[in-house]
Amino acid sequence: MRILHTSDWHLGQYFMGKSRQAEHEALIAWLVGQTRQHEIDAVLIAGDIFDTGAPPSYARELYNRLIVALHDAGVGLTVLAGNHDSVATMQESRGLLAYFGTVVIPAVQDDLSTQIRVLEDRAGKPGAILCAIPFIRARDVMQSTAGQSAQDKQGSLQDAIHAHYQKLYALAAERRAALGVDLPIVATGHLTTVGASASESVREIYVGALEAFPTANFPPADYIALGHIHRPQKVGGLEHIRYSGSPIPLSFDEARQHKEMLLVDLGPGGLEAVTPLQVPCFQTLASVRGSLAELAAPIRAAAQQATAGGTVWLEVVVSADDYLSDLQARIEALVEGLPVEVLRIRRERAVASASLSGEVRETLDELTPDDVFARRLESEVLDDALRGRLSLLYREVVSGIGADAA
Repeated sequence: MRILHTSDWHLGQYFMGKSRQAEHEALIAWLVGQTRQHEIDAVLIAGDIFDTGAPPSYARELYNRLIVALHDAGVGLTVLAGNHDSVATMQESRGLLAYFGTVVIPAVQDDLSTQIRVLEDRAGKPGAILCAIPFIRARDVMQSTAGQSAQDKQGSLQDAIHAHYQKLYALAAERRAALGVDLPIVATGHLTTVGASASESVREIYVGALEAFPTANFPPADYIALGHIHRPQKVGGLEHIRYSGSPIPLSFDEARQHKEMLLVDLGPGGLEAVTPLQVPCFQTLASVRGSLAELAAPIRAAAQQATAGGTVWLEVVVSADDYLSDLQARIEALVEGLPVEVLRIRRERAVASASLSGEVRETLDELTPDDVFARRLESEVLDDALRGRLSLLYREVVSGIGADAA
Protein backbone atom coordinates (compact mmCIF):
# COMPACT_ATOMS: atom_id res chain seq x y z
CA MET A 1 0.00 0.00 0.00
CA ARG A 2 1.19 3.52 -0.80
CA ILE A 3 0.28 6.42 1.49
CA LEU A 4 1.04 10.09 0.92
CA HIS A 5 1.92 11.87 4.18
CA THR A 6 1.51 15.65 4.34
CA SER A 7 0.60 18.24 6.98
CA ASP A 8 0.34 21.92 7.87
CA TRP A 9 -1.46 23.26 4.82
CA HIS A 10 -2.76 26.32 6.71
CA LEU A 11 -5.56 27.07 4.26
CA GLY A 12 -6.68 30.67 4.70
CA GLN A 13 -3.31 32.03 5.78
CA TYR A 14 -2.64 35.71 5.15
CA PHE A 15 1.09 36.24 4.87
CA MET A 16 2.06 39.82 5.65
CA GLY A 17 -1.33 40.82 4.25
CA LYS A 18 -1.03 38.54 1.19
CA SER A 19 -3.51 35.73 0.51
CA ARG A 20 -2.13 32.25 -0.24
CA GLN A 21 -5.26 31.23 -2.15
CA ALA A 22 -3.59 30.98 -5.56
CA GLU A 23 -0.79 28.84 -4.13
CA HIS A 24 -3.19 26.46 -2.45
CA GLU A 25 -5.28 26.16 -5.62
CA ALA A 26 -2.13 25.20 -7.54
CA LEU A 27 -1.11 22.83 -4.74
CA ILE A 28 -4.41 20.94 -4.89
CA ALA A 29 -4.19 20.53 -8.65
CA TRP A 30 -0.60 19.31 -8.36
CA LEU A 31 -1.42 16.86 -5.55
CA VAL A 32 -4.32 15.26 -7.43
CA GLY A 33 -2.02 14.76 -10.41
CA GLN A 34 0.59 13.12 -8.18
CA THR A 35 -1.92 10.67 -6.73
CA ARG A 36 -2.57 9.38 -10.24
CA GLN A 37 1.04 9.44 -11.38
CA HIS A 38 2.34 7.58 -8.32
CA GLU A 39 -0.74 5.38 -7.81
CA ILE A 40 -1.31 6.61 -4.26
CA ASP A 41 -3.93 4.71 -2.27
CA ALA A 42 -4.52 7.09 0.64
CA VAL A 43 -3.58 10.59 1.78
CA LEU A 44 -2.92 11.54 5.42
CA ILE A 45 -2.99 15.20 6.47
CA ALA A 46 -1.42 15.29 9.93
CA GLY A 47 -2.96 18.47 11.31
CA ASP A 48 -3.41 22.19 10.61
CA ILE A 49 -5.45 21.92 7.45
CA PHE A 50 -6.64 25.46 8.30
CA ASP A 51 -4.63 28.42 9.55
CA THR A 52 -7.25 29.60 12.07
CA GLY A 53 -10.20 28.19 13.94
CA ALA A 54 -12.54 30.41 11.88
CA PRO A 55 -11.20 30.05 8.33
CA PRO A 56 -12.48 32.38 5.60
CA SER A 57 -15.07 31.02 3.20
CA TYR A 58 -12.59 30.57 0.35
CA ALA A 59 -10.42 28.36 2.59
CA ARG A 60 -13.40 26.11 3.33
CA GLU A 61 -14.14 26.01 -0.39
CA LEU A 62 -10.56 24.88 -1.08
CA TYR A 63 -10.91 22.21 1.62
CA ASN A 64 -14.07 20.90 -0.02
CA ARG A 65 -12.46 21.05 -3.46
CA LEU A 66 -9.56 18.93 -2.23
CA ILE A 67 -11.92 16.33 -0.78
CA VAL A 68 -14.04 16.06 -3.94
CA ALA A 69 -10.96 15.92 -6.19
CA LEU A 70 -9.39 13.07 -4.20
CA HIS A 71 -12.70 11.23 -4.13
CA ASP A 72 -12.94 11.51 -7.92
CA ALA A 73 -9.35 10.24 -8.16
CA GLY A 74 -10.26 7.17 -6.08
CA VAL A 75 -8.00 8.13 -3.18
CA GLY A 76 -9.00 7.86 0.48
CA LEU A 77 -8.32 10.89 2.69
CA THR A 78 -7.81 11.13 6.45
CA VAL A 79 -7.65 14.60 8.01
CA LEU A 80 -6.37 15.00 11.58
CA ALA A 81 -7.00 18.28 13.36
CA GLY A 82 -4.02 20.33 14.48
CA ASN A 83 -3.60 23.06 17.08
CA HIS A 84 -4.69 25.71 14.55
CA ASP A 85 -7.88 23.83 13.70
CA SER A 86 -11.15 24.35 15.54
CA VAL A 87 -12.75 21.17 16.85
CA ALA A 88 -16.21 22.61 16.09
CA THR A 89 -15.27 23.61 12.54
CA MET A 90 -13.80 20.20 11.80
CA GLN A 91 -16.74 18.42 13.40
CA GLU A 92 -19.52 20.25 11.57
CA SER A 93 -19.00 18.59 8.17
CA ARG A 94 -17.52 15.32 9.39
CA GLY A 95 -20.59 13.16 8.69
CA LEU A 96 -21.12 14.63 5.23
CA LEU A 97 -17.50 14.20 4.20
CA ALA A 98 -17.59 10.53 5.16
CA TYR A 99 -19.78 9.98 2.08
CA PHE A 100 -16.81 11.15 0.00
CA GLY A 101 -14.44 8.68 1.62
CA THR A 102 -12.87 11.28 3.88
CA VAL A 103 -12.30 10.51 7.56
CA VAL A 104 -11.99 13.57 9.82
CA ILE A 105 -10.70 13.24 13.39
CA PRO A 106 -11.30 16.64 15.04
CA ALA A 107 -10.20 15.67 18.56
CA VAL A 108 -9.58 12.73 20.88
CA GLN A 109 -12.76 10.65 20.78
CA ASP A 110 -14.69 9.33 23.79
CA ASP A 111 -14.79 5.95 22.07
CA LEU A 112 -11.14 5.35 21.21
CA SER A 113 -12.04 2.55 18.81
CA THR A 114 -13.36 5.20 16.39
CA GLN A 115 -9.78 6.44 16.03
CA ILE A 116 -8.73 3.05 14.66
CA ARG A 117 -9.25 2.99 10.91
CA VAL A 118 -8.54 0.35 8.30
CA LEU A 119 -6.97 2.02 5.27
CA GLU A 120 -7.90 0.43 1.98
CA ASP A 121 -6.02 0.42 -1.29
CA ARG A 122 -7.56 1.46 -4.60
CA ALA A 123 -8.97 -2.03 -5.06
CA GLY A 124 -10.82 -1.78 -1.76
CA LYS A 125 -8.58 -4.27 0.05
CA PRO A 126 -7.23 -3.58 3.56
CA GLY A 127 -3.70 -2.24 3.33
CA ALA A 128 -2.88 -0.81 6.76
CA ILE A 129 -4.38 -0.04 10.16
CA LEU A 130 -4.28 3.59 11.24
CA CYS A 131 -4.10 4.98 14.76
CA ALA A 132 -5.66 8.33 13.84
CA ILE A 133 -4.31 10.70 16.50
CA PRO A 134 -4.95 14.46 16.14
CA PHE A 135 -3.55 17.30 18.25
CA ILE A 136 -4.12 16.23 21.84
CA ARG A 137 -5.41 18.91 24.18
CA ALA A 138 -4.55 18.48 27.84
CA ARG A 139 -8.20 18.44 28.88
CA ASP A 140 -8.83 15.51 26.50
CA VAL A 141 -6.51 13.12 28.30
CA MET A 142 -6.01 14.40 31.86
CA GLN A 143 -7.49 16.38 34.71
CA SER A 144 -5.72 19.25 36.42
CA THR A 145 -4.68 18.71 40.01
CA ALA A 146 -4.53 21.59 42.48
CA GLY A 147 -1.07 22.49 43.65
CA GLN A 148 0.80 20.98 40.71
CA SER A 149 3.95 22.78 39.67
CA ALA A 150 4.66 23.52 36.01
CA GLN A 151 7.11 20.62 35.98
CA ASP A 152 4.48 18.29 37.45
CA LYS A 153 1.95 19.37 34.81
CA GLN A 154 4.48 18.73 32.07
CA GLY A 155 5.19 15.26 33.38
CA SER A 156 1.49 14.44 33.78
CA LEU A 157 0.65 15.55 30.24
CA GLN A 158 3.57 13.64 28.78
CA ASP A 159 2.44 10.49 30.62
CA ALA A 160 -1.17 10.99 29.46
CA ILE A 161 -0.17 11.40 25.80
CA HIS A 162 2.08 8.35 26.06
CA ALA A 163 -0.81 6.34 27.53
CA HIS A 164 -3.12 7.49 24.73
CA TYR A 165 -0.69 6.26 22.09
CA GLN A 166 -0.25 2.92 23.84
CA LYS A 167 -4.01 2.36 24.17
CA LEU A 168 -4.60 3.08 20.49
CA TYR A 169 -1.72 0.87 19.41
CA ALA A 170 -3.15 -1.98 21.50
CA LEU A 171 -6.57 -1.46 19.86
CA ALA A 172 -4.93 -1.49 16.43
CA ALA A 173 -3.17 -4.76 17.24
CA GLU A 174 -6.51 -6.23 18.33
CA ARG A 175 -8.14 -5.08 15.08
CA ARG A 176 -5.33 -6.65 13.07
CA ALA A 177 -5.74 -9.95 14.92
CA ALA A 178 -9.50 -9.89 14.33
CA LEU A 179 -8.97 -9.35 10.59
CA GLY A 180 -6.50 -12.21 10.47
CA VAL A 181 -4.26 -10.31 8.05
CA ASP A 182 -0.70 -9.19 8.78
CA LEU A 183 -1.32 -5.48 8.17
CA PRO A 184 1.22 -2.75 9.03
CA ILE A 185 0.21 -0.25 11.70
CA VAL A 186 0.53 3.50 11.06
CA ALA A 187 0.17 6.19 13.74
CA THR A 188 -0.17 9.94 13.39
CA GLY A 189 0.46 12.92 15.65
CA HIS A 190 0.49 16.69 15.77
CA LEU A 191 3.07 17.73 18.36
CA THR A 192 6.69 18.66 18.94
CA THR A 193 9.16 15.85 19.51
CA VAL A 194 12.53 15.99 21.23
CA GLY A 195 15.16 17.30 18.83
CA ALA A 196 12.76 18.53 16.13
CA SER A 197 13.94 21.64 14.29
CA ALA A 198 11.20 24.28 14.01
CA SER A 199 10.85 27.57 12.11
CA GLU A 200 9.53 30.99 13.08
CA SER A 201 6.02 30.20 11.79
CA VAL A 202 5.59 27.27 14.22
CA ARG A 203 3.69 28.28 17.32
CA GLU A 204 4.32 26.62 20.66
CA ILE A 205 1.33 24.37 21.26
CA TYR A 206 1.70 22.94 24.75
CA VAL A 207 2.33 26.35 26.27
CA GLY A 208 3.84 26.00 29.74
CA ALA A 209 3.01 22.31 29.85
CA LEU A 210 4.85 20.10 27.38
CA GLU A 211 7.98 21.21 25.59
CA ALA A 212 8.60 18.09 23.51
CA PHE A 213 7.45 14.49 23.39
CA PRO A 214 10.22 11.87 23.75
CA THR A 215 10.68 9.65 20.71
CA ALA A 216 10.91 6.59 22.96
CA ASN A 217 7.31 7.19 24.09
CA PHE A 218 5.88 6.42 20.67
CA PRO A 219 4.49 2.90 20.20
CA PRO A 220 6.26 0.43 17.87
CA ALA A 221 4.19 1.39 14.83
CA ASP A 222 5.59 0.66 11.38
CA TYR A 223 5.32 4.33 10.43
CA ILE A 224 4.50 7.49 12.42
CA ALA A 225 3.25 10.43 10.35
CA LEU A 226 3.75 13.69 12.24
CA GLY A 227 2.66 17.28 11.74
CA HIS A 228 3.22 20.68 13.39
CA ILE A 229 6.90 21.19 12.52
CA HIS A 230 7.18 22.85 9.11
CA ARG A 231 10.64 21.56 8.21
CA PRO A 232 10.61 18.05 6.71
CA GLN A 233 12.78 15.79 8.84
CA LYS A 234 13.38 12.40 10.36
CA VAL A 235 12.90 12.30 14.13
CA GLY A 236 16.03 11.14 15.93
CA GLY A 237 17.39 9.97 12.60
CA LEU A 238 14.72 7.25 12.47
CA GLU A 239 13.42 6.32 9.06
CA HIS A 240 9.90 5.49 10.25
CA ILE A 241 9.16 8.62 12.35
CA ARG A 242 8.83 11.65 10.09
CA TYR A 243 7.63 15.20 9.79
CA SER A 244 6.53 15.88 6.23
CA GLY A 245 6.74 19.62 6.79
CA SER A 246 4.41 22.20 5.27
CA PRO A 247 3.90 22.07 1.48
CA ILE A 248 4.41 25.83 1.04
CA PRO A 249 6.75 28.16 2.96
CA LEU A 250 4.85 29.81 5.81
CA SER A 251 7.56 32.23 6.93
CA PHE A 252 10.61 33.87 5.40
CA ASP A 253 12.99 31.55 7.22
CA GLU A 254 11.36 28.68 5.30
CA ALA A 255 11.99 30.38 1.94
CA ARG A 256 15.06 28.29 1.09
CA GLN A 257 13.62 24.97 2.22
CA HIS A 258 12.79 22.30 -0.32
CA LYS A 259 9.16 21.59 0.52
CA GLU A 260 8.01 18.01 0.18
CA MET A 261 5.41 15.37 0.85
CA LEU A 262 6.31 11.78 1.66
CA LEU A 263 5.41 8.64 -0.28
CA VAL A 264 5.20 5.83 2.25
CA ASP A 265 5.25 2.26 0.91
CA LEU A 266 3.98 -0.41 3.29
CA GLY A 267 3.72 -4.18 2.96
CA PRO A 268 3.00 -7.22 5.12
CA GLY A 269 6.48 -6.94 6.60
CA GLY A 270 5.98 -3.30 7.60
CA LEU A 271 7.65 -0.21 6.18
CA GLU A 272 9.27 -0.76 2.80
CA ALA A 273 10.33 2.72 1.72
CA VAL A 274 9.84 6.44 2.33
CA THR A 275 10.35 8.61 -0.74
CA PRO A 276 10.34 12.43 -0.57
CA LEU A 277 8.17 14.01 -3.24
CA GLN A 278 9.36 17.56 -3.85
CA VAL A 279 6.57 20.14 -4.05
CA PRO A 280 6.97 22.85 -6.70
CA CYS A 281 7.34 26.45 -5.56
CA PHE A 282 4.13 28.28 -6.45
CA GLN A 283 5.17 31.67 -4.99
CA THR A 284 8.79 32.67 -4.49
CA LEU A 285 9.78 34.10 -1.11
CA ALA A 286 13.22 35.56 -0.49
CA SER A 287 15.07 37.24 2.35
CA VAL A 288 18.05 39.51 1.72
CA ARG A 289 20.38 40.95 4.31
CA GLY A 290 23.05 43.62 4.43
CA SER A 291 23.75 47.31 4.84
CA LEU A 292 22.10 49.77 2.48
CA ALA A 293 25.29 49.90 0.48
CA GLU A 294 25.31 46.12 0.11
CA LEU A 295 21.62 45.42 -0.61
CA ALA A 296 21.38 46.30 -4.29
CA ALA A 297 23.11 43.14 -5.53
CA PRO A 298 21.16 40.59 -3.42
CA ILE A 299 17.88 42.33 -4.28
CA ARG A 300 18.64 42.03 -7.99
CA ALA A 301 19.58 38.37 -7.48
CA ALA A 302 16.30 37.73 -5.67
CA ALA A 303 14.37 39.41 -8.48
CA GLN A 304 15.83 36.91 -10.95
CA GLN A 305 13.91 34.14 -9.13
CA ALA A 306 10.57 35.60 -10.26
CA THR A 307 8.49 33.34 -12.47
CA ALA A 308 6.98 34.60 -15.71
CA GLY A 309 4.31 37.15 -14.88
CA GLY A 310 4.91 36.78 -11.14
CA THR A 311 6.73 38.64 -8.41
CA VAL A 312 9.01 37.68 -5.55
CA TRP A 313 7.75 38.38 -2.04
CA LEU A 314 10.74 39.94 -0.33
CA GLU A 315 11.98 40.48 3.22
CA VAL A 316 14.77 43.02 3.60
CA VAL A 317 16.93 42.86 6.72
CA VAL A 318 19.06 45.98 7.10
CA SER A 319 22.20 45.57 9.18
CA ALA A 320 23.14 49.02 10.44
CA ASP A 321 23.64 50.85 13.71
CA ASP A 322 22.43 54.21 12.51
CA TYR A 323 18.75 55.10 12.55
CA LEU A 324 17.47 56.19 9.13
CA SER A 325 14.08 57.87 9.08
CA ASP A 326 13.75 57.37 5.31
CA LEU A 327 14.71 53.68 5.28
CA GLN A 328 11.52 52.55 3.57
CA ALA A 329 11.91 55.12 0.80
CA ARG A 330 15.50 54.03 0.21
CA ILE A 331 14.46 50.37 -0.05
CA GLU A 332 11.66 51.30 -2.46
CA ALA A 333 14.21 53.06 -4.64
CA LEU A 334 16.38 49.91 -4.71
CA VAL A 335 13.49 47.70 -5.91
CA GLU A 336 11.97 50.14 -8.38
CA GLY A 337 11.28 48.45 -11.71
CA LEU A 338 12.07 44.94 -10.38
CA PRO A 339 9.51 42.10 -10.13
CA VAL A 340 9.53 42.10 -6.33
CA GLU A 341 7.12 43.12 -3.59
CA VAL A 342 8.71 44.12 -0.30
CA LEU A 343 6.51 42.66 2.43
CA ARG A 344 8.74 43.31 5.40
CA ILE A 345 11.68 45.53 6.29
CA ARG A 346 13.59 44.70 9.46
CA ARG A 347 16.60 46.24 11.15
CA GLU A 348 19.32 43.99 12.47
CA ARG A 349 20.88 45.85 15.34
CA ALA A 350 24.49 45.09 16.08
CA VAL A 351 24.10 46.12 19.70
CA ALA A 352 21.15 46.21 22.06
CA SER A 353 17.69 45.19 20.84
CA ALA A 354 15.37 48.01 19.94
CA SER A 355 12.24 48.52 22.00
CA LEU A 356 8.75 47.72 20.70
CA SER A 357 7.88 51.31 19.92
CA GLY A 358 11.36 52.54 19.22
CA GLU A 359 13.72 52.45 16.31
CA VAL A 360 12.70 49.16 14.69
CA ARG A 361 9.23 50.53 13.91
CA GLU A 362 7.70 47.16 13.16
CA THR A 363 3.96 46.87 12.80
CA LEU A 364 1.82 44.55 14.88
CA ASP A 365 1.09 42.56 11.70
CA GLU A 366 4.73 41.48 11.77
CA LEU A 367 4.70 40.35 15.40
CA THR A 368 3.09 37.44 17.18
CA PRO A 369 1.78 37.87 20.75
CA ASP A 370 4.81 35.89 21.90
CA ASP A 371 7.10 38.38 20.13
CA VAL A 372 5.38 41.32 21.84
CA PHE A 373 5.67 39.73 25.28
CA ALA A 374 9.31 38.69 24.78
CA ARG A 375 10.38 42.14 23.65
CA ARG A 376 8.49 43.83 26.46
CA LEU A 377 10.23 41.53 28.91
CA GLU A 378 13.62 42.32 27.39
CA SER A 379 13.07 46.02 28.08
CA GLU A 380 12.91 45.40 31.86
CA VAL A 381 15.81 44.87 34.23
CA LEU A 382 14.79 41.68 36.08
CA ASP A 383 16.54 38.83 37.82
CA ASP A 384 16.35 35.40 36.21
CA ALA A 385 13.89 34.01 38.76
CA LEU A 386 11.33 36.79 38.24
CA ARG A 387 11.82 36.70 34.47
CA GLY A 388 11.15 32.97 34.48
CA ARG A 389 8.09 33.38 36.71
CA LEU A 390 6.58 36.05 34.43
CA SER A 391 7.20 33.85 31.38
CA LEU A 392 5.46 30.93 33.05
CA LEU A 393 2.45 33.05 34.02
CA TYR A 394 2.21 34.40 30.48
CA ARG A 395 2.25 30.90 28.99
CA GLU A 396 -0.44 29.70 31.40
CA VAL A 397 -2.66 32.64 30.43
CA VAL A 398 -2.16 31.99 26.69
CA SER A 399 -2.79 28.28 27.22
CA GLY A 400 -6.05 29.08 29.00
CA ILE A 401 -7.17 31.42 26.22
CA GLY A 402 -6.37 28.77 23.61
CA ALA A 403 -8.36 26.15 25.51
CA ASP A 404 -11.40 28.44 25.82
CA ALA A 405 -11.26 29.33 22.11
CA ALA A 406 -11.18 25.67 21.12
